[in-house]
Amino acid sequence: MEQVCVGVDIGGTSVKLGIFTLSGTLLKKWEIPTEPKNDTKALIEKIGKSIKENLKEGGLSLTDCVGVGMGVPGPVMPNGYIEVVVNIGWKEVFPARILSDLLDGMPVALGNDANVAALGEAWMGGAKHIKDVVMVTLGTGVGGGIIIDGKIVPGKHGLGGEIGHMHVRESETEKCNCGGKGCLEQISSATGIVREAKKLLAKKKDTSRLALIEDLTAKDVLDAAKAGDKLAVEVVDIVAKYLGIALAHIAMTVDPEIFVIGGGVSKAGDFLIDKIREKFIYYTPITKSKADIVIAKLGNDAGIYGAAKLVIS
Repeated sequence: MEQVCVGVDIGGTSVKLGIFTLSGTLLKKWEIPTEPKNDTKALIEKIGKSIKENLKEGGLSLTDCVGVGMGVPGPVMPNGYIEVVVNIGWKEVFPARILSDLLDGMPVALGNDANVAALGEAWMGGAKHIKDVVMVTLGTGVGGGIIIDGKIVPGKHGLGGEIGHMHVRESETEKCNCGGKGCLEQISSATGIVREAKKLLAKKKDTSRLALIEDLTAKDVLDAAKAGDKLAVEVVDIVAKYLGIALAHIAMTVDPEIFVIGGGVSKAGDFLIDKIREKFIYYTPITKSKADIVIAKLGNDAGIYGAAKLVIS
């Protein structure tokens, strides 16, 4: 029987898991709740049990599996040590070691979830067959991952790919969740888009249909911009401007072949991508040869794909 590997993507509410062939075919995927929180060993034991059960259901044993990769929502040190993962309550742990012991010493690789998702897109997604990739995820926050020569660049302190906390706006007065001011996340995340729209509405309330929407969302803003609402277009231009600045900084640092834009905000499609590309081109006049910008393809499965690739890289 063909050998397989397992990808695990640990999120704040659910753990996504998938069994893959070594060539990247997804054989099965499933989810379990991220419970109990604040107890690393108990959650890892639950994950280990679920892996064993699902391998068995597929007619596979532990010896058929070459290893497990895991993505976690927090910084991971090169030796697999996690100082803290706030939204699942982990502190000062080596989760890969725990899972490996539960799976009879099977190799277990660990990575930050955003970096791992980038690896998934580079393996089987929007950047398939490309070795130098930077992924930017635009969701509730802004995440990212850097892949150079096919490998994740996590950094010495686990901060590689923390694109959302790049300082891009000097005039910012409010603090980001990280404690800084002027972070990309404050402007270009779904939360940031709504925040920018409300700031403009406070000045120009009578000029936009957005003023009629009680619980404004990023999708409302993007849809209104597509329909030609001037205030919404202004918001998207601001969002694209600071994304363009951030991508330009990254390009001048690691010069990827391609940028992959993912996360819920990316569902705005080419409308948003074209605006980001326009700003990126403006902020990189040094050369005509530039990284392409594309939309991610794997959606919520990017994490399990990348985690699986992590263990066979």
